[in-house]
Amino acid sequence: MLLYFLFAIGFVLLIKGADVLVAGASSVARSFGLSDMVVGLTVVSFGTSLPELIINVLSSLQGQSELAIGNVFGSNVANLLLILGVTAIICPLPINKNTILNELPFSLIATLLVGFLANATLLYNRTELYISRVDGIVLLFFFVLFMVYIYHIAKTNKEEVLAQQSDEPVMPIRKSVLMIVLGAGGLFLGGKWVVDGAVHIAQSFGMSESFIGLTVVAIGTSLPELVTSATAAFRRNIDIAVGNVVGSNIFNLLWILGVSALIRPLPFDVVSNSDIVMMIFASTLLILAMPLPRKNTIDRWKGVFFLLIYFSYIGYLVVRG
Repeated sequence: MLLYFLFAIGFVLLIKGADVLVAGASSVARSFGLSDMVVGLTVVSFGTSLPELIINVLSSLQGQSELAIGNVFGSNVANLLLILGVTAIICPLPINKNTILNELPFSLIATLLVGFLANATLLYNRTELYISRVDGIVLLFFFVLFMVYIYHIAKTNKEEVLAQQSDEPVMPIRKSVLMIVLGAGGLFLGGKWVVDGAVHIAQSFGMSESFIGLTVVAIGTSLPELVTSATAAFRRNIDIAVGNVVGSNIFNLLWILGVSALIRPLPFDVVSNSDIVMMIFASTLLILAMPLPRKNTIDRWKGVFFLLIYFSYIGYLVVRG
């Protein structure tokens, strides 16, 4: 009974935690002359990726590799199609040029890198597929490169951001940081309680570990991103809404999978390649959708289209079992 009570409370924490996190992060951005996109790609992405990180670390320690890999792959597909779809329906999302030319392609490259590393043993005529500790180091190296890129754009754009800032009052730094910590804590606890309840319900219906990871856990751990991006869209903080999604995908693939593989090599089921293909398809679709018809904007009809593709993918997973 307590599990179901925490399941319900978890949703409340997710919603309130996202609101507090976005408010605190926006204030920090204005205080330090950082763009909303930079904050979305870093502070907000890390905060909303906490549930995925905790689930994957625990799964790796317990040897539940299918759950760890399924959680990351499923979360990334949900981020691109479900979360951007819902957020675009709330408010059309104009995407800045930097994101289209740099962050989105980097996210796609990260997906291709994970796919290559997971299948690399085939080059040596081995039948066992896995993401090794060495692969984990490679993923973390690319994550460091991404953070160097973020530092560069933050430093380059600081004066321009300061010049464009409005006279909107800024909260004291201590209060802003406290709001970020409290918001991230709310997202973490809310995400954990929702996932625990959802997994218990799914297991009671006899669902497989891989299916639970790709659907129930993936959607559950993506709820912080969903609520945060939706909240940012309502606040018209479009760059935080988009940066949160793109940044979370990169965090999931490079940071979370990298750390998980370092803890314990992750055996990889060949059927998971179809999920990598789906991530590549979703990333490519997002890039190709930019020029049509309103340039560099995810319109509401595109959001509906993304949702239709996502639910079709969920239907495929149900059939696959």
